Amino acid sequence: MDFVSLMHSALQEATKAVPEVPVGALLVDDKGMVIAASHNQREKKHDPTSHAEIEVIRIAAEKLQSWRLENTTLIVTLEPCVMCAGAILAARIPRVVFGAWDERVGASGSIYDVLRDSRLGKPVEVIAGVLEEECSSILKKFFSEKR
Repeated sequence: MDFVSLMHSALQEATKAVPEVPVGALLVDDKGMVIAASHNQREKKHDPTSHAEIEVIRIAAEKLQSWRLENTTLIVTLEPCVMCAGAILAARIPRVVFGAWDERVGASGSIYDVLRDSRLGKPVEVIAGVLEEECSSILKKFFSEKR
């Protein structure tokens, strides 16, 4: 599976988030075909749970008519938070690939490591730092323009 190419697609999705925090996500099948793509939509939907990861999980579950998203990979531009990590575990997504680390609220290896905590079920494979510089850059630019 070409994680770099998929992360480029997730970055394109992140640019659609304006004026939201630019985070994009894809859920792909075991062959790398996109099942769902989305971005942060908290402001648009007035919903604190509308992170990019949650949005793709909702879209994919509806499309596949199943809450079990086994044999999929989540590609996301920013390390998932605790809420998103919980949703990933609940959906039984076996692999997460992310770009930028979130040193403030990350739950996939930086602050917390919810996804690989075996007390919560089968650990999720985590592949971190794919296009890390590009993923970090889009976020830094967003926050510097906001200040």
